[in-house]
Amino acid sequence: MTLTRRLLLTSLVLVPTATISAYAIPAPPTTAPASATTALASAGTAADSILGSPSSAIRERAGVRAEESLRPRLPEPTGPHRVGTTELHLVDRDRRDPWVADRQRELMVGVWYPARASWPGESPTTPYFRPYAAEAFGASADMQLGLRPGQVDWAGIRTHARTSPPVLARPGGRPVVVFSPGARIPRALGTVLVEELASRGYVVVTVDHTHEAPVEFPDGRLELPATFDGTPTERNHVALAARVADVRFVLDQLGVLAAGGNPDADRRRLPDGLGGMLDLTRVGMFGHSAGGFATAEAMLVDRRIDAGIDMDGSMAYSFEDNDLGDVVGHGLDRPFMLMGAGLTSGLPHTHRDAPEWREFWANSTGWKRDLYVAEGEHFTFADQQVLLPQIDAAYDVPPERVSGSIGTVDPVRVTASVRAYVTAFFDQHLRHRHQRLLDGPSPRHPDVTFIR
Repeated sequence: MTLTRRLLLTSLVLVPTATISAYAIPAPPTTAPASATTALASAGTAADSILGSPSSAIRERAGVRAEESLRPRLPEPTGPHRVGTTELHLVDRDRRDPWVADRQRELMVGVWYPARASWPGESPTTPYFRPYAAEAFGASADMQLGLRPGQVDWAGIRTHARTSPPVLARPGGRPVVVFSPGARIPRALGTVLVEELASRGYVVVTVDHTHEAPVEFPDGRLELPATFDGTPTERNHVALAARVADVRFVLDQLGVLAAGGNPDADRRRLPDGLGGMLDLTRVGMFGHSAGGFATAEAMLVDRRIDAGIDMDGSMAYSFEDNDLGDVVGHGLDRPFMLMGAGLTSGLPHTHRDAPEWREFWANSTGWKRDLYVAEGEHFTFADQQVLLPQIDAAYDVPPERVSGSIGTVDPVRVTASVRAYVTAFFDQHLRHRHQRLLDGPSPRHPDVTFIR
């Protein structure tokens, strides 16, 4: 793998590719015909290492034969609470969209929260994707994985959350965590961690960064990634600035919600008590890849964010030009955790070896940890770590495409570990409960190394 694979523009939909051609996409239509998704597809290329044949246990968990359409399953969250989710359509009327001229910036945001144990008229579980977003994502993912359309039922994947159930209120409210996905990645690809945190008492707010990934709005409109005429480095700057502004705007709108208002642009009804459960004096953020970079940069300029995690995200716009994020030179004075996996230019992705992480680490004066998964890869920290083994078990995906995305680490064990460390981090720094898990290596999590 090359060093640039972890830059903003080369965070990928499902598996590594060699180019950024997926960004060369026509302007989005106002509606979402089936043909619209073909522009999104981009072919994947071989990655670096080889993953052995999937075990019989994984095949059994997938529960399909090769000739059937696979509907991958997400692992159940392990916390004590049931999970509810709702969406917000947010429009920033004071900001122009940086990707599309003469349009206001609008976002789709998910809010995941602890729900009551039972309620009348219980709704079914919430779909993983909206329908057109599933079609767009599936067109790209199927091509990259060498699958025929329909072999994976992307639209049929379900979360474990229910849509808009009654909130589980708590005196004083609940801590809030914001999630930002990788570049070209829908917010859905963080659901495994998001549901885990919600099941453990957090309100988790997930952000789709419009015109980076396919985003479907309540009226059925599908916005695809936008074209850009500048250089990759220039595009990285635009994308990161937009992400930071998105996050700050979302925090503003959560303030409106907490004050009793309804920030949804369509004024759709929200679950009763949702705003009252937000404790905005305790806010964390985490992100994968570009979302991790955005987390650090947002913390630098917005002190409402108390603690953050960067999951395998470079903090550079361009290594060739030594164009690094502002946060690299300034560091942070609040808790921050780096989580890396695999090799970058033949070296472990840790603060000892990644040059911008090293400088960020040296300049940061707050509590900090660096956790490393040697046998993992870039998408070990996203839902690909759960989805790809099931798809491979059913259809024998080329092994280099699997290992190049998630490495050779045991998928069930590492998913449990990532959940544990992310939860422990926010428990310690938002709930102020000391977590021994963060003090050093644990035999329960043998794939995770503490980098000092």
